Amino acid sequence: MADDYYQILDVPRTASAEDIKKAFRKQARKHHPDVNPGNKSAEERFKQINTAFEVLGDPKKRKLYDEFGEDAAKLGFDEKKAEAYRAYRSGRASGGGPGGIPFSGAGVDFDLGDLFGDLFGRAGGAGASFDINEILGRQQRGGRGGPARGEDLTAQVTLTLAEAITGTERVLSLQRPGRCQRCSGRGESGTSGPCPTCKGTGRVRRSAGMPFAGACPTCNGTGRAAEPCPECEGTGVTQETTRITVKIPAGVQTGSKVRVAGQGAAGTHGGPPGDLYIEPQVAEHPLIRRDGDDLYMDFPITIPEAMLGAEVKVPTFQGELTVKVPPGSQSGRKMRLKGRGSPSLKGSTPGDMYLVLQVKVPEAASPEVKAAAESLARAYPEDVRRELKL
Repeated sequence: MADDYYQILDVPRTASAEDIKKAFRKQARKHHPDVNPGNKSAEERFKQINTAFEVLGDPKKRKLYDEFGEDAAKLGFDEKKAEAYRAYRSGRASGGGPGGIPFSGAGVDFDLGDLFGDLFGRAGGAGASFDINEILGRQQRGGRGGPARGEDLTAQVTLTLAEAITGTERVLSLQRPGRCQRCSGRGESGTSGPCPTCKGTGRVRRSAGMPFAGACPTCNGTGRAAEPCPECEGTGVTQETTRITVKIPAGVQTGSKVRVAGQGAAGTHGGPPGDLYIEPQVAEHPLIRRDGDDLYMDFPITIPEAMLGAEVKVPTFQGELTVKVPPGSQSGRKMRLKGRGSPSLKGSTPGDMYLVLQVKVPEAASPEVKAAAESLARAYPEDVRRELKL
């Protein structure tokens, strides 16, 4: 967090959301590990770029970052915690006026049961009072809080229509917060030292109308606390690059979401991971139009096939099929192929495929073809455009 996220992405603080997205894409392409194999410096830079964009690319997180800077991360980019912190800063600046929080310097007691109990993940309980400087200092040093579930992540994949209809697999390369390998996600180094809250005494001052001493909630009165892991600074989480294979079920379309359980960001302090959500982007097909679970194809037939009827072969995503064109078929006629559309993600009946017949005339006009056409023209008893009136 020592680096400025705007400097990392090389954009001004007034940059628009679109400018930030463009800058991220440019930097990510330049420093991507696949473009710089074996380059640790580029890999580290790529991690910084992703971390910066994760904050500046989210309007709510960016707003809190602009207001609190590095402290926004310590607040978990949580608006409720930010409100509590604003109240604390306001009270501190005013010296504790109406609506403020009494503050008169280091070592002063506060009633933090309501205000900071959730903010710092401490089990202070109602009426607990601590030295605020010690608590904030511990947070800045990466102090340990309770286990928390990791965030959900999203990834977009581009599919052909055939892949969307039949299902497929994708190998994804993810940059995500992963479980710290050094401490196995616990956030502890395996060694202990004096508790940073009570300074090894096992006791803290509390306030319930009048000051009195009680057992330290951090170390439960032992005076000892686990040292934070130096690799993850006590969070249990480090950035990682990983590849996973995900199955895309048959029937997805643009706007669908596929949940991959447990493949999101690692939880802090040993908490469970979040989930990964795949957002498919299905490319247009040159021959097939999709409407929900139904498919439509413009299907060409010859004049004899249209007049006399015929058996024709039709390609479908489930394999080739032979169908009968009824005699006397006209252009625009729809023929339904039941169940040959897209599978339903909800498990209901699959969609249908519709052939929209298109009668094609010969491109080459030999004397014989012209003579046949002239004979055919005499077969029309009346003007075929007689009902066209505007």
